[in-house]
Amino acid sequence: MMNIVSMLIFGTIGIFRRYIPVSSAFLAFSRGILGGLFLLIFISLFHRTSKGKMALKTIIWLVISGTVMGVNWMLLFEAYNHTTVAIATLCYYMQPTIVVLLSPIIFKERLKLKECVCAIIAIWGMVLVSGVTGGESSGTGNMSGILFGLGAAVFYSIVIIINKIIGGIDPYQKTVIQLFSAGMVMIPYILVKGGFYGVRLDLTAIILLLIVGLVHTGIAYVLYFGSIDGLRAQSVAILSYIDPVSALLFSAFFLKEPLNSVGIIGAIMIIGSAVISELQLSHFKE
Repeated sequence: MMNIVSMLIFGTIGIFRRYIPVSSAFLAFSRGILGGLFLLIFISLFHRTSKGKMALKTIIWLVISGTVMGVNWMLLFEAYNHTTVAIATLCYYMQPTIVVLLSPIIFKERLKLKECVCAIIAIWGMVLVSGVTGGESSGTGNMSGILFGLGAAVFYSIVIIINKIIGGIDPYQKTVIQLFSAGMVMIPYILVKGGFYGVRLDLTAIILLLIVGLVHTGIAYVLYFGSIDGLRAQSVAILSYIDPVSALLFSAFFLKEPLNSVGIIGAIMIIGSAVISELQLSHFKE
């Protein structure tokens, strides 16, 4: 149940982003710092962690993966600004296909026929969703939003690959380092773009930022990590797709952004092929 709730929380983040009047970089910064603080407090109060020191090499890898995670968030939040939540989410969930295609290069794994077929189906589904075929696809699929979403998927894939390389670490400790790194890496970018002085926040924006940082990040990760010990890896992988499906449903209901017939077919192709592919992949939710 906790896993399902965490996925539903993740599935609403695109809706909240629509109503937060700050840059994507500032939102990524806020999410990383607030989420990291929440998890740090949770660990100190409720979670027993290993007493051993983490190797410097491992910390460096976690900082790198956190930095990549911050860029991933920024691109995803920007995708929400340029196209519908549904299309941005579907672009983002091309990640399993990207990991499958990169595995032969990084891990020297041989691609199986099923994985190749799934990748082709997902790519064709993405073509249908994007509208480049000129058929009945969603006309709101702004190309810049699609590119931001696919860029976020690429960076998300890098995080997944790094997590696979540095496996065997307490997930709470790992995520605290990644979240703080994701937030801190946004600071130079924000300063280059004019600094924090141009940020104007009313009470509503502050509340929404706190929700994204504490609920969509801190609480959602606590629920997610608290649930995975009692679930098989395949169950975790399958349940993770409650996130994109719920995002599509929520965007249709709250933002009136339904996909049309061609877009729905493309969505089924992307999510269906990703589920089949990911049954063989170690999965970590970001």
